[in-house]
Amino acid sequence: MNELDFGGRQVLVVGGSSGIGNGIAQAFRAKGARVAVYGTRAQASDYSAEEGSHLDGLAYAQLDVSDPKAIESLTPSFDRLDVLVLAQGAVIYRRGEFEMEGFRKVLEVNLMSLMACATKFHAMLSASQGSLIIVSSTAAYHSTMGNPAYNASKTGAVGLTRTLGEAWAENGIRVNGIAPGLVDTKMTKATTANPKRLEGALGRIPLKRLGTPADMAGAALFLASPLASYIVGQTIVVDGGLIL
Repeated sequence: MNELDFGGRQVLVVGGSSGIGNGIAQAFRAKGARVAVYGTRAQASDYSAEEGSHLDGLAYAQLDVSDPKAIESLTPSFDRLDVLVLAQGAVIYRRGEFEMEGFRKVLEVNLMSLMACATKFHAMLSASQGSLIIVSSTAAYHSTMGNPAYNASKTGAVGLTRTLGEAWAENGIRVNGIAPGLVDTKMTKATTANPKRLEGALGRIPLKRLGTPADMAGAALFLASPLASYIVGQTIVVDGGLIL
């Protein structure tokens, strides 16, 4: 038996159009799953590989997770769901999160939409005895001085993972999470594209390299597999040792 064979399974990755979510989506596809992804743009052709988007073999649909009504009215293209990965994320730089408009915007995407999406697909996951994986961040475990909304939302995501893990276990749904460290995606370009900042960041990572979406995907595959059948409410830190 291959515990990492997802043949015949349906996976949905919200925020799967680029970055970490896209890496997770393609990893599940490589393991045999049918994979749907939601992103913010109108169609798959609006994304490019240069941005870290590889949508071949994925069923793409547009969804604005900052709009609760869009989530409520969503009609999925599938009638069964085995794995739901919530990888949506937003960050505002240049102290934009210190303004209430920016603070609310980031919280809506990074935290509020997690609960909205989770409850939207609760019945499907319960029917399949499926798995919910919430992608947070190591920012949940330390201060991020310039990004209060990002930090608060990711801290909240870890708490939500614990609480839904306990609450939904009786429905047969295993809820767990991943807390990525510094991963090379378009969202982290403020650090990775600045040589001085990058050097400082790598100096704090014992493995001396950035994480990749594939690194995060390995943890997602594990958590969704029978190998993790007795793990509930936990968030696995995948950061190369950054916050040790």
